[in-house]
Amino acid sequence: MGDYEKRGYLNSEFRLFHLTDTETKEVEYHYHEFDKITILIRGHVNYMVEGRSYELKPYDIVLVKHNDIHRLIVDNRYPYERIIVYISPNFMDAYKTEEYDLSCCFQKAEKAGSNVLRIPSLKKSSLFRSIARLERSFSDGAYAAALYRQVLFLEFMIHLNRAALSNRLEFIGTDACNPKVMDILEYINGHLADELNISAIAETFFISRYYMMRLFKQETGFTIGSYISQKRLLLGRELILSGTSAAQAAYECGFKDYSTFQRAYKALFNESPRDTLLTLP
Repeated sequence: MGDYEKRGYLNSEFRLFHLTDTETKEVEYHYHEFDKITILIRGHVNYMVEGRSYELKPYDIVLVKHNDIHRLIVDNRYPYERIIVYISPNFMDAYKTEEYDLSCCFQKAEKAGSNVLRIPSLKKSSLFRSIARLERSFSDGAYAAALYRQVLFLEFMIHLNRAALSNRLEFIGTDACNPKVMDILEYINGHLADELNISAIAETFFISRYYMMRLFKQETGFTIGSYISQKRLLLGRELILSGTSAAQAAYECGFKDYSTFQRAYKALFNESPRDTLLTLP
């Protein structure tokens, strides 16, 4: 597998969709430059995020951070209905204070090693009732309907974070993912600025190089080399967008020379690092 496609475009701080498909095309591995929340309403869906695989149930909440490589497989024998929210980091920051942070649920999910939250008892859950109100709001054509949906989404985020922080939600486990591969993924993402020689990684985990490469591709769907390259470039772009110089970003994301970084960057993002810098305010 080669480069992963960027899908979805966020032209504002926040976008909310309610979608139902009776035939969903297979979605390949891809990433977003924004955070994403998916609430499954109905359907049979397998969601894969950074090597983890989840069989979803109705009203499961999927949290995908920006730059996480993910895909989904949908059983087209059943309608696939969901609410999807695209969130700019700036949107979360606008509501962040010393007392609360609406992105806490993403942080807790990362610590738990899971991307999916499950409501144990729907009838007793204020979060479920918040989702139901949000779902009904899509058929509301009254005055300021879009603004009202945003208010309901903020209410949902408050209930989501309260439930996550009080452990009223279950972070579900991943399905049939090799623990060794999960350790390798964690190692790679923690050492993107360092030398990531494939043979050295194999030695670190006491397995043969070729077995590791085969296992990684089998479990994640992409080669270890292309995964490392993609994640480094995504980190480089994030650094540039945060104000880091292109040369410094290249170094901090693990490239040894700027020209190699520049060529790979342009091939992936269809623009040079300098072009990205020019988009900054």
